[in-house]
Amino acid sequence: MRPGSPPTSGKQKRMAEDGKDDSVATDDDSDLTAADGSLNNTMVEEGSTLLRRMEICVAEAEKRSGKNAVSMQETFTVYLIETRPMDAVAEGRNPAPDSLWRRYSEFELLRNYLIVTYPYIVVPPLPEKRAEFVWHKLSADNMDPDFVERRRVGLENFLLRVASHPVLSNDKILYHFLTEEHGWKEVVYETGFQAKADSRLRALSATFRVRNPDKRFMEMKHYSDELQSHTSQLLRARARVADRLYGVYKVHGNYGRVFSEWSAIEKEMGDGLQSAGHHMDAYAASIDDILEEEEHYADQLKEYLSYAEALRAVCRKHELAQFELEMASQDLISKKQQLRTFSFKGMTNKLFGQEAPEQREAKLKLLEELITEGEETVKEKTVECEEHVERAWVDMQRFKEQKDKDLREALINYAVMQISMCKKGIQVWSNAKECFLKM
Repeated sequence: MRPGSPPTSGKQKRMAEDGKDDSVATDDDSDLTAADGSLNNTMVEEGSTLLRRMEICVAEAEKRSGKNAVSMQETFTVYLIETRPMDAVAEGRNPAPDSLWRRYSEFELLRNYLIVTYPYIVVPPLPEKRAEFVWHKLSADNMDPDFVERRRVGLENFLLRVASHPVLSNDKILYHFLTEEHGWKEVVYETGFQAKADSRLRALSATFRVRNPDKRFMEMKHYSDELQSHTSQLLRARARVADRLYGVYKVHGNYGRVFSEWSAIEKEMGDGLQSAGHHMDAYAASIDDILEEEEHYADQLKEYLSYAEALRAVCRKHELAQFELEMASQDLISKKQQLRTFSFKGMTNKLFGQEAPEQREAKLKLLEELITEGEETVKEKTVECEEHVERAWVDMQRFKEQKDKDLREALINYAVMQISMCKKGIQVWSNAKECFLKM
């Protein structure tokens, strides 16, 4: 789909829904909630994702000016989100959609909240903040209209992916994001997710070594690294090919200029040369539209470049959970060792009278309480780690199925586009040949 096409195209919806109907994770998983097991942030409606209940699109983008937090004038882009109840559409009614405007930073806030609240889920990425891997004629300016349009399509795709996810789609914060223009940020901050995010960030940045990592997550982490590497290489190769292709097409404009100038001095050959020149000019001009269309396929690859990092984030969270469990287990072993040592000293103290019985009993009681607390902590960490492993593995399998379908479709469409482009080139030269034969 070329930038500028309708925002709710069937292709985008199919991409967003891939992994929903055919995935390992089913809609019955919609009762899974935050890492602490609470239901506070979830809309409990089993068997239904939000996309089945609501039509969602990012209809347009608009440039605005205003003052930022430090009272400096700034220019920014806002995006119009439109929603419509699916039951009204199914009944043939066409009510006016509910609409509100959001900045890109608000999309970032929503995604950060989802990452912290659902650490076992591969959260869909946002479109790039600034253009990368672009062919030289496309502007990398994040206020460029073409780039803003492509970002609009990417933001819509992000919402469709989240709204079709069996777990994320039932989150109340997501629903507020789509339906409440004012007060939404306050609701997010009231969840306290930032405190969790900061503590997790500090823990993840610390140097730690997991003694017994789950081999499946180690393999998945390696897989995400390879996915990112191969996707980056593919995007770089595509950008280089696009640059060269642009040059080849534009050079054909020289054919048009030469044929047109030549036709002015040739009486018998003039008409044929003039017609061939027109074909060459049209061919040279067509590359701009071709590469704009190609950029859409590049955006699909860029999405999975970002997905690789989202996949690694889930693996890192598993490592952190496993590390916390191992540290709690080690601390418990240490306290039990202290208890055995203390008990032995207690026997010698009875013989030699070096410590009052009351003191020894108080210390013994405190140590036993600490051991009890340690045992409870180990149990909690074990359950947390097991739940994360189970839920994360299910979602990662869902992601892999979605990825296989999306990339297969994108690469096939890219190949079809290249074949079509070559056929048009052959047709141009065939038309030129006909012009030459008539001279």
